[in-house]
Amino acid sequence: MHCGLDFGTSNTTLGVVESGLPRLAALEGDHVTLPSAAFFGLADGVRANETGPRIGRAAMEAYLEGIDGRLMRALKSVLGTALIDETTQVGRNRVGFREVIASFLAETRRRAEADFDRPLDRVVLGRPVQFVTDDADGNRRAEAALGDIARSVGFRDIAFQFEPVAAALEYERALSGEELALVADIGGGTSDFTLIRLGPGRAGREDRAADVLANEGVRIGGTDFDHKLSMAAVMPFLGYRSRLKKAGLDVPSWYYFDLSTWSRINFLYSSHVLRELVEVRRQAMQPELIDRLSHVLTEHAGHGLLMVVEHAKIALSAATTATIPLGLIERGLETTVGRDVFEEATEVLAEGIASRIRDCLAAAGCSAGDVDAVFLTGGSTGLPHVRRAILAELPAARAVDGDRFGAVGLGLAIDAARRFG
Repeated sequence: MHCGLDFGTSNTTLGVVESGLPRLAALEGDHVTLPSAAFFGLADGVRANETGPRIGRAAMEAYLEGIDGRLMRALKSVLGTALIDETTQVGRNRVGFREVIASFLAETRRRAEADFDRPLDRVVLGRPVQFVTDDADGNRRAEAALGDIARSVGFRDIAFQFEPVAAALEYERALSGEELALVADIGGGTSDFTLIRLGPGRAGREDRAADVLANEGVRIGGTDFDHKLSMAAVMPFLGYRSRLKKAGLDVPSWYYFDLSTWSRINFLYSSHVLRELVEVRRQAMQPELIDRLSHVLTEHAGHGLLMVVEHAKIALSAATTATIPLGLIERGLETTVGRDVFEEATEVLAEGIASRIRDCLAAAGCSAGDVDAVFLTGGSTGLPHVRRAILAELPAARAVDGDRFGAVGLGLAIDAARRFG
């Protein structure tokens, strides 16, 4: 049977069309979204990949419970980078990133097959317009790698669809008339846009290429907002931008950059880095801050620290302030961050998103006034300043909020039925 698979940076969904309607599989309990996370536990020296990792919420729970092992999040972010062909240390073994993604997708497929009670061997995979911003070779490599991994876990026939085009197909189901829509899919790792003509008279067409006026994308997503908030509000507690005794020098910033980047955190959990920090501490004007950094790395607490930052980011979608508990750094430590601080720290990201909308309009030869509606999907559209930045580019268009986490998966299911049905 055919399906649509949205392997996202933050969350994954898988859907099929049943009785003419798209439906998402329950992938973790009753949840149709599965966090794109894997936890490889260590058990008496057994190879980490023999039984497969825990995935989704169970992966994050295992990490938070302090079980020995390695948590990996934002798995999709390695596609299109050199990391896809690298390995990472898990106990005494090294596990390849391709193997990690394959384990995650294989278990996702197995769970979906159990929910739908049928085999799934044909798939339309969602992909961002640009895995890597303005890098054609990198984008080709990323798509090829994802296709190879999908085949390795049992998918026989594979097609790709841009994620915002898939979201447009889901939005189109609710339309009673024709319109020109800009779909803005602001996900965990990328922001993607399509300008497309939609309507009930077009929905049944087998080939929709003529309806798509332009696609644009940029590698900016929710994890980048996590990164910026972490650097602004949390990393100074660990010595970021503190001074060394040698005049004019700061503590090296790369430790903090990696500690604020989901896909880089595990690289800090090494004896080599801890040895480096002994020398950094000796030269630091505030050695107690370096002690905190060493403690976080020794305890493998980096993911937990970025999780509380992520929770604060989400809280700031609705509140003007958020408290970030920093007990992983020091007992009783916390900080409060205002939405104004968060928005100032991430203004460059919001502008980067808005600029791609302008590029999309220019590529289509359209003006902002030509657009009837803006369809918003992806978790990061919940950030007020991101939403403002998008809508400011299309002030006359009607704003339509879609299923932030399910629209792409549902649209991919529709596309799979069209291609393979």
